[in-house]
Order: sequence, then structure tokens, then C-alpha cells
Amino acid sequence: MKVLGIETSCDETGVAVYDTGIAGAAGLRAHAVYSQIALHAEYGGVVPELASRDHVRKLLPLIRQTLAEAELTTDDLDGVAYTAGPGLVGALLVGAGVARSLAWALDVPAVAVHHMEGHLLAPLMEDDPPEAPFVALLVSGGHTQLVAVDAIGRYRLLGETLDDAAGEAFDKTAKMMGLPYPGGPQLAALAEQGTPGRFRFARPMTDRPGLDFSFSGLKTQVLLAWRDSDQSGQTRADIARGFEDAVVDTLAIKCERALDAAGSDVIVIAGGVGANKRLRARLQAMAAKRGGRACFPRPSLCTDNGAMIAFAGALRLQAGQHETAEVKVTPRWDMATLPAVATVD
Repeated sequence: MKVLGIETSCDETGVAVYDTGIAGAAGLRAHAVYSQIALHAEYGGVVPELASRDHVRKLLPLIRQTLAEAELTTDDLDGVAYTAGPGLVGALLVGAGVARSLAWALDVPAVAVHHMEGHLLAPLMEDDPPEAPFVALLVSGGHTQLVAVDAIGRYRLLGETLDDAAGEAFDKTAKMMGLPYPGGPQLAALAEQGTPGRFRFARPMTDRPGLDFSFSGLKTQVLLAWRDSDQSGQTRADIARGFEDAVVDTLAIKCERALDAAGSDVIVIAGGVGANKRLRARLQAMAAKRGGRACFPRPSLCTDNGAMIAFAGALRLQAGQHETAEVKVTPRWDMATLPAVATVD
């Protein structure tokens, strides 16, 4: 199947074509992402109405561009997959409306994809993908979750953040220290220049059993350290390093606990924070020490993208799942309610 994937859950317009007839990474025939960072920068965060309007402007040209790069036409498509949630309702409706209309016009099936399942399955697009069961760390701007993956479509939540997600903590901490929007990647880059150990912050909720996360207290610690410092350029970098080390250590400690709880040695990491170099190195070392492996998508597929939606949708379309002609989105959607994927004979 050649499946068109459409992602419009927040502030990136993503389109891709995935071909199930080609194994491994080469199955991704083409993909393109348009980021709205410049649009939202002056507001310091995503403005939902502006995001929706920009998806309207960019989606159709991006579909044409992606099909051209894949050397395909709409007549070559066997299905359409789109993000139906979770996300901003207006943004989701843009992608769902275009996807359902295109599928209806082409007389091909369409399938709604859960945004976080797309992230979770993204590493399976690569060469030598992991096989379930495994544990997944979903770590992005809006989510920090540990999930036991018994099979594709069968997920058990092991732990999640009780307040800000890791990506949000990066962004808000960066903003507190005067870094421009979006602050998370800028903070990570600044941490590369920081002195390890000059500032040491708590590893929240690691001093007790459990797999949940909390980053609000860590943010407060950083705020107080920054307020009481000389606020020089080097101090800013040192605080950034201390903050990043605390987040990476916390995630690694919880991941190892989750592997123990699930009886697994394979960890999959996905979502925007999964592109963080220090986090990748730490989790790879932890998994190798256990005799297991840590699996990541390529960095370009860590942030929101259409490729993960095309791939996740292709698996469900192959299993015979599809939607009615109704244009429907689910801004709040529990991944545990998804149906399992069983291949049709």
C-alpha cells in the first residue's frame, strides 16, 4: 500500500508517503514538514487560531510537493492517514477535513491516527526495527509517558508526568533565562557549553518508588539559581547544563525502572526531546549495560511529522481498519483505548 500521511495536530504541517511494499527506511518515499515557529515566535507560544489558518494555507501545496518528490500522483495512493488527536481541535480539523475529502474523491480508505502512537511507532520505520514487546518513552513538548508495548495497538501506561512534560520544562526554563522561542532546543545547545557539576539540581521523584514524573519543582530550582546568580553568559550555560543533566538522569532512572517492571531490555524513545544528544547517549549506554538496545527514530522524525502518521496509518489500513466518511477528531484521546492491530489474512 502507498499511504499518504497528514499531520496537523499543533504547529507543524507534515505530509509523507509511506510504501509498505519497500522494507525498512526506504519505505518512506518522501516527506516534508513546514514549521510555524516564525509565526508564533512573537507571541512566545502557539496561538491556536493562527496555527489552524496556517495549516489551511500550507497543507495542499505540501501534499503536491510531497507527491512530486515521491514521483507519484494521487491516483497511485491506496489510502490516506491523518492525525485525529490529541491536539488543537482547529488544527486537527484542517488535516482531517483534507484527508477525508481526498480519500472520498479517490475512493480509497482513510484512517484516523493517534498522534502519540505515531511517535511511538516511528522507530519501527528504520532498518532493523525492534519487535514487541518493549517499553517506550514518549517524551515531547506535550507528553512524557512510559508505555509498555505488548503488541502494536496494545499499550499499558506505566507512568506519566504529573505536571509539565519534559519538553515543556525545557521551553519554560529557557524562557525564564531569557532565551528566544522555542527555548528547548536553544537550551540544549547552550548546555553543550556549560560546565558539568557547577550547578546540580534535584532528580525529581527518583528518591521514591514509582514511574511517574514531575518537573515543576526542578523549574523552580533553576529559577532561584538563575535569579541569585551573576546572570553572565557562562553562568547561563552552566545552569542549562545542570538542568539538562537533571532531566536526562531522571528520564534514564525511570526508564531503567520501567524495563525492570516490564521484564524487558528494549527501550524505544520517541518525541521531540528524543533528539537530545545527551539523552540518546545515556539511554544507549544504559540499554547496552543490560544487554539490550535503545531504539530511536532518525532526528528529523523526532518532532511532529507526516511520516510517522503515514506509517502508523499503513499498519492499521493493512489490518483492515478505516473510518467512515464523517470528519471527526478527538482532541483528548487515551492511547490505551486504541484497538489492537491484527493483520488480515
